[in-house]
Amino acid sequence: METRLLGRSGLVVSCSGFGALPIQRVAVDEAIPILRRAYDGGMTLFDTARNYTDSEEKLGRALADVRANIVIATKSMAPTPEKLQEQLEHSLKALRTDYIDLYQFHFSRRVPKPDDGSGMYEVMLRAKEEGKIRSIGLTSHALPVALEAAASGLYDAVQYPLSLLSAERDLELIDVCREHNVGLLAMKGLGGGLISHIPAAFAFLRRYDNLVPLWGVEKMSELEDFLALEAAPLQWTEELEQAVAREREALQGNFCRGCGYCLPCPAKIDLPTVARMGLSSRRLPRETFASDEWREKARSVDDCIDCGKCATRCPYEIKTFQLIREQAAMYWETMRGLGL
Repeated sequence: METRLLGRSGLVVSCSGFGALPIQRVAVDEAIPILRRAYDGGMTLFDTARNYTDSEEKLGRALADVRANIVIATKSMAPTPEKLQEQLEHSLKALRTDYIDLYQFHFSRRVPKPDDGSGMYEVMLRAKEEGKIRSIGLTSHALPVALEAAASGLYDAVQYPLSLLSAERDLELIDVCREHNVGLLAMKGLGGGLISHIPAAFAFLRRYDNLVPLWGVEKMSELEDFLALEAAPLQWTEELEQAVAREREALQGNFCRGCGYCLPCPAKIDLPTVARMGLSSRRLPRETFASDEWREKARSVDDCIDCGKCATRCPYEIKTFQLIREQAAMYWETMRGLGL
């Protein structure tokens, strides 16, 4: 697999990275073969997080014996310096390593800086001096935060949602990172799972040579799709450009990226699933969306108490409590249309 330099971090990584959020949803004996296949297929960048339940543990079990050959990125949402230090130590243990290549502030709503009074950036500096981390990064779903971090001179890499659905203002981050020699990791390359034309999604991001997409993988078949595309990268063509236009038209307007930051829901509604189920029902296999489980999730919308907490947490400022009703209605419309 081709490699590229991740900005000024000095880290050389595969052109496609492994996003390890989804493997928290599969059993250990399923996750380990997937991770090993990713490594054997040429992926050397693996991105996880302390908040991804047992994802770090699975990565550690699968890849500890090839640690010297891979680049590990993980992250913390710790609210205090003490908690950040504690989570760093936990991550090191779970990953079965004595250093982390890229340690990131996770889901940042502001840019931690030295002497800002929080003490957070100082923990990062101390960990770097001690050799526990090698580069400092930040992830955010807020464009102003990502842009500020990229231009600050304090961060070796920034992680932000980028895909063929991104608005022009979001794509400006690519040039800012290039200007400041900051590594750029693209999350949500498939729009939270809603983009169905994987070759178009892959080719769109591959056009930017200072960007590394992190493909979220839950199944071996998904991984094989990305490895095949890496083995023979597609050239940007008019046909692919038309495919991008179709995807954008189908997903125009507000749509849920499935990041899950709206949770927990007081009414126990699976918000990320329900907020996308109308669109998903028109793009996924029937056996997936017509299941009893999905029907129950659609019915759970009736339990919404309109507290509005989900909307206050959404980094995309979506009124989630309204979107779940719209998506549930679209879902039932699809079901009726299929006679289900």
